[in-house]
Amino acid sequence: MKFMKLGSRPDTFFTSEGVRSVSSEVSSDLIVQVKGNRYMLHKFPLLSKCLRLQRLCSECPESSPHQIVQLPDFPGGIEAFELCAKFCYGMTITVSALNIVSARCAAEYLQMTEDVEKGNLIYKLEVFFNSCVLHGWKDSIVTLQSTKAFSMWSEDLGITSRCIEAVAAKVLAHPSKVNLSHSYSRRGRDDVSSCNGTESHRYKPTNKGWWAEDLAELSIDLYWRTMIAIKSGGCIPSSLIGDALRIYASRWLPHVSRNMNFEKQVERDFETDSVGELTSKPRLLLESIVSLLPVERGAVSCSFLLKLLKAANILKASSSSKMELARRVGIQLEEATVGDLLIPSPWYTGDTIYDVDIVMTIVEQFMLQGQSPPTSPPRTKGHFYERRRRSRSAENVDFEFQESRRSSSASHSSKLKVAKLVDGYLQEIARDENLPMSKFTALAEAIPDFARLDHDDLYRAIDIYLKGHLDLNKSERKRICRVLDCKKLSMEACVHAAQNELLPLRVVVQVLFFEQARAAMSSGGHLTELPSNIKALLAAHHDPSRPPGSISTSKTVPADDQWSVSGLKSPKSNISTLRMKLAEDDDIDENFPNGIGKSSRIKSLCSLPNRPKKMFSKLWTINRSASEKN
Repeated sequence: MKFMKLGSRPDTFFTSEGVRSVSSEVSSDLIVQVKGNRYMLHKFPLLSKCLRLQRLCSECPESSPHQIVQLPDFPGGIEAFELCAKFCYGMTITVSALNIVSARCAAEYLQMTEDVEKGNLIYKLEVFFNSCVLHGWKDSIVTLQSTKAFSMWSEDLGITSRCIEAVAAKVLAHPSKVNLSHSYSRRGRDDVSSCNGTESHRYKPTNKGWWAEDLAELSIDLYWRTMIAIKSGGCIPSSLIGDALRIYASRWLPHVSRNMNFEKQVERDFETDSVGELTSKPRLLLESIVSLLPVERGAVSCSFLLKLLKAANILKASSSSKMELARRVGIQLEEATVGDLLIPSPWYTGDTIYDVDIVMTIVEQFMLQGQSPPTSPPRTKGHFYERRRRSRSAENVDFEFQESRRSSSASHSSKLKVAKLVDGYLQEIARDENLPMSKFTALAEAIPDFARLDHDDLYRAIDIYLKGHLDLNKSERKRICRVLDCKKLSMEACVHAAQNELLPLRVVVQVLFFEQARAAMSSGGHLTELPSNIKALLAAHHDPSRPPGSISTSKTVPADDQWSVSGLKSPKSNISTLRMKLAEDDDIDENFPNGIGKSSRIKSLCSLPNRPKKMFSKLWTINRSASEKN
């Protein structure tokens, strides 16, 4: 760190009975009071360089041997005043980046200008500041940090703006043109040299983001202004800007823990006022970081954006900041993990454990990306030679089309990833007893059908939710299972579902039906129509959104679906499961004509104690014989 020495006389200041004085043969004739501290000094050396003291002494008549001058609002305190006083006496003083701001503000307060004396303190400080301090990286950072204590004075004197410009210029410069001292690398030592000397151990930065950690020490207002200056230069890649913001956020924002009491975390990490409310400082910090985020996709990771969103909930950030973060997360949601999406609800709401609403907003934003796949470009009909004479613009059109197709393919694969992500998230939030069924189903239905190649993860989420919400009635259980497609369940999931007592009867029958359909397909059979008995069961439990007796899965099952009958491993359990559903369905016997109730139909099916496979096989045989006659 560079420094400047002024004066040659030794320091003769001393303290006696709480009063600072100068050892001299001449008795003092001036008492200066600075913020409760008293100095007994001499008029001649001070008034010859300080215009303000001249004016104050002329305004106060001499009523005693010691004239008293009050300086209650002196910038920089007693240290800065004593430095200026020593300069007036010609004593040796040392100025560096650590104290140049306070010294400059104090000299301005005392009006130590060239009009009073040539080569006065203001002039010397300005020369050192412009020629030495602003030329060094660490010196510029330290000086910029010290302006925080004298914000108004520093702004009026242009110290803050000049430091920001110097720092931004060094960041924007090519690394080969930037020389840094070891103080940059945080090795615990500072190089010291005089202003006109040579600074030892200088070297050049090796990585492009060498400046991010040093800037992370700045307060948020100075950091924001510095980053704006850097971004306006247009030379720094958005990825480096994103990395710098991530480093700054990790330095100042809390680590959000899933198991921590968020109210205690706020009290631990942030300042609160007398009634326990958050001060505006941490909220301003977060919103400033959000405003600095680069607009380019991928400049910051999805995980970092979701961490900011978690902090936004804790800090009661503005809704606009939350929506901006949600929009950015939605653009690159396929990069997230389930743990990233577990955003705690604001501790002051007392609602669900996790903020499901903001995740729903994120998913909706993601689904807005690439709504429709690109179509093939129209082929121009024309002469043979015209088709061969392809212009460069036509080639560009074809190139853009190919890029569009690749983008569409990436969008499709991204939706497959997001579907798995959402199903995993549903399994986590399903354990929350306070989670409304409407939010669960809305999030499950936000994923398009084609994005789920299988429904095993979705079935696990539904099963967890049903186990955690045993008070659901029959219609609510039907509603939550509506999104489930039994055709897309694996063999293991079908075995579990067929014995799941919490599922509606319609779902259990569908699972049994498709298990038998798998057996038929594996043996070379063809499924053309539902058996009449299964139709009756499904009609009795018809979905309100579908006409009675119909089912979306009544089409022919593709032959390439390698289904197996090994899923029906426990026929007794399957039949007993159907029996256990009878009690909840006794109220809808009137749906069957000729006075034959639904319960009696199920009982007749279940009366076959240990041979459900033969029962279903007979149904297939009757059905196939009827088809052949037709």
